[in-house]
Amino acid sequence: MQMTMAEQKISTQCCIAGGGPAGMMLGYLLARAGVRVVVLEKHGDFLRDFRGDTVHPSTLEVMYELGLLEEFLQRPHQEVRELSGIVNGEEVKIATLAELPTRCKFIALMPQWDFLDFLAEKAKKFPEFTQRMEAKAAGLLEKDGRVSGVRAETKDGVVEVEADLVVAADGRGSEMRKAAGLEVMDFGVPIDVVWMRVSRRESDPEATGGRFAAGHILVTINRGDYWQCAFVVPKGGIEEVRAAGLAAFQEQIAKIAPFLRDRVGELDSWEKIKLLTVAVNRLRQWAKPGLLCIGDAAHAMSPVGGVGINLAIQDAVAAANLLFEPLRNGVPTLEELGQVQKRREWPTKMTQRVQVFLHKNILSRALEARAKAEGEERRGAPVLLKIARHVKFLRRIPARVFAQGLRPEHVAAGIVQASGPQKA
Repeated sequence: MQMTMAEQKISTQCCIAGGGPAGMMLGYLLARAGVRVVVLEKHGDFLRDFRGDTVHPSTLEVMYELGLLEEFLQRPHQEVRELSGIVNGEEVKIATLAELPTRCKFIALMPQWDFLDFLAEKAKKFPEFTQRMEAKAAGLLEKDGRVSGVRAETKDGVVEVEADLVVAADGRGSEMRKAAGLEVMDFGVPIDVVWMRVSRRESDPEATGGRFAAGHILVTINRGDYWQCAFVVPKGGIEEVRAAGLAAFQEQIAKIAPFLRDRVGELDSWEKIKLLTVAVNRLRQWAKPGLLCIGDAAHAMSPVGGVGINLAIQDAVAAANLLFEPLRNGVPTLEELGQVQKRREWPTKMTQRVQVFLHKNILSRALEARAKAEGEERRGAPVLLKIARHVKFLRRIPARVFAQGLRPEHVAAGIVQASGPQKA
């Protein structure tokens, strides 16, 4: 007899809502430690354009500690060892990764779907790991004053997942944190970002970096056969861009990056130009009984520095380190869940403060140049970037803050050693 929607129930030790970097890494680590995990991902695959794809040295260090680095780096990727910018035709070195105390002194640029597919492939080798695709976490289950599971909508109907712990890793628009009524503190951002891709040729520059010119900002990321481009606009400014028309937008891109002039015609539809509404916020409390938020669900980051994936992975490692034993022994207490926030809040807060500072003192001022006379627009690089150009020591700071992180996490020995039985 076919089960009704209400009769579809499963039970696990940890249910993770969201199969992004935080959710997949946490699922892998807990399963490796012998904890039964169900990861719910609302999409049928990981193929989405313009998701963060910067895998930072601290994340590569985690892959090394897990014995996965060599195989991981066999996947197609590009390596960025230095970050630079072109400011009104003037080259400025922003950060060098050569002196980081990590095995990999580079950022690996890899499509996020490849990164997630790799983690899923490794996680599925553990019998404790279950991944449900096309399963949208739609609501929380509660019992005796605590979160006791997730109600998920699937193509086969509603499934109730009962769990000792629910982890919300479902992104900056987290349905789980909304359902839990957790307070979000928003810090305001003066910019948005428009993402697009343009084909790349062998004669093009090699470097990934930012270009500041004529009151506009364009970041060009070398993806091998194409450029992934981010065009920075004032908050809400996308309507002004669209109103000016595609031809004007193409001309802006060509003016900032002249080597792309013969290809900007590829941007022949607004469908190829995607808006990312930038937000910087974080939860006041990351947990309540039975529920923990990590990654973007706990703190949305600006794309500045490409730190979103890095911080999400660090959250996942910290959560796994602190909670795998409590989960193996029963139901984690609220105090134990609170240790994750205690561990990760400081680096999150400091990174966000740096981002907000850069928004106000570099990005916003660069955009404001459009309202000034052309003669002033050609004054050259902002003072902070000029100083970094001549003082090598200062180029280590952004590398430390963004590429390594202010509190890099290391996988607990109990997880590394507890690789357990694996599926054939």
